[in-house]
Amino acid sequence: MDRYLVFGHPVRHSKSPFIHTLFARQTQQELEYGLAEPAVDEFAQALRTFFAQGGKGCNVTVPFKEQAFTLVDRLSPRAKRAGAVNTIKLTDDGVLLGDNTDGAGLVADLKSHGVTLGDSRILLLGAGGAARGALAPLLAELPSELVIANRTHAKAQQLAAEFCDLGPVTAQTYEQLAGPFDLVINSTSASLQGELPPLAPALIHTDIAIYDMMYGASDTAFISWAKQHGARQTMDGLGMLVEQAAEAFTVWRGIRPGTKQVLRELKRNLGVI
Repeated sequence: MDRYLVFGHPVRHSKSPFIHTLFARQTQQELEYGLAEPAVDEFAQALRTFFAQGGKGCNVTVPFKEQAFTLVDRLSPRAKRAGAVNTIKLTDDGVLLGDNTDGAGLVADLKSHGVTLGDSRILLLGAGGAARGALAPLLAELPSELVIANRTHAKAQQLAAEFCDLGPVTAQTYEQLAGPFDLVINSTSASLQGELPPLAPALIHTDIAIYDMMYGASDTAFISWAKQHGARQTMDGLGMLVEQAAEAFTVWRGIRPGTKQVLRELKRNLGVI
């Protein structure tokens, strides 16, 4: 039976085995999917051992995505742009192909919620790996402007400069931000600590769409804050998790699983519904 893993540290909380088991059942694919939590300095060896022992593919999560980027034999165009790898496939000719499905998962989830990206004004909070992975897929949807805001402004400037060939992307400080924006995406990990990005409440209006890449059994701190200031459409990153997994499954197996029922099952598993 074909073997797949998710590598992370920590990774015991990961919902990837649950998601991919449902995908396999749905598409009648025979595979098993497990967890691997090597020490931070042992990831490279663990990855090599997994494929040497017959592994077919893996997902890679924090903190190994940038390291995985350097360990594969070949990179997909979107992995090159993201500077990180979250999906690895062993090809038929024995090549380790590194891909990044995070941004595609984000865009797919936004569209599933009816969010219009073309000709929209998007604010992306954060300038780390999550933001980097999202930029190319978001710009491919042809927004009128994409603004990056980050606590360290120089990082936002550097990111905007790297991606400016793909579309109208700029960097601003939080103090410079002026609305209206159609969509705000929080790619920072602030919600994990129950904290908020320093965003002015005046930027929130009733017609804005709010997306937090983090998720939990209840609203994240950022979503709760946005609702308090009048946002009517808010989304967390659970759908993105399922959509990026579906994209990875497609890379591995060549068949696209449906996501709606799997997302419902995952919400039930987390106690969200």
